[in-house]
Amino acid sequence: MELQIIQEKIYEIRGVRVMLDFDLAEMYQVETKVLKQSVRRNIERFEGDDFMFELTAEEYNSLKASLRSQIVTSNKGGVRYMPFAFTEMGVAMLSSVLRSEIAIRINRDIMRAFVAVRNYILAKASDSVELALLRERVLKLEQTTTDALEGVNDLSEDMRQEIETIYEAIGALSVKLPKAVGTPRKIGFK
Repeated sequence: MELQIIQEKIYEIRGVRVMLDFDLAEMYQVETKVLKQSVRRNIERFEGDDFMFELTAEEYNSLKASLRSQIVTSNKGGVRYMPFAFTEMGVAMLSSVLRSEIAIRINRDIMRAFVAVRNYILAKASDSVELALLRERVLKLEQTTTDALEGVNDLSEDMRQEIETIYEAIGALSVKLPKAVGTPRKIGFK
């Protein structure tokens, strides 16, 4: 079975990646009822929420909208039993309960899909960390640039005032001083 098809049937419920019983039954080519009976007969293999859990009505209803075409209803107009959600370990255990060649082959593909999803999420997490670091560096650069521009503006204002002062001083010096009236002093020996 294609990895992409399996990955599309992995959902996150209660913060855990799981596969639902009706999807697994379809892949294993058995009825959902048969899969659930096999699980109930071997329930000791699935003890604890880390292997399998039954969805609550609220969880089921939130999933129902996105899965409407996949969810099979009973003749009475709804599901009689809430679906089982199998974690990665639960799916691995399920292959020991369903001892068919198809179950073993499909189970290997499902394990590969879980690993691919995990690797994808880890890659995205590391990308997010890198992105956060880059965002932080850009903010620091923006702040440094803003501070530098403010400093240049302050320096420009100070410089403008000093240049004005220099021009005023040059203007004052360029005003001609009146010449002293009198006889010029002679230069030389007497």
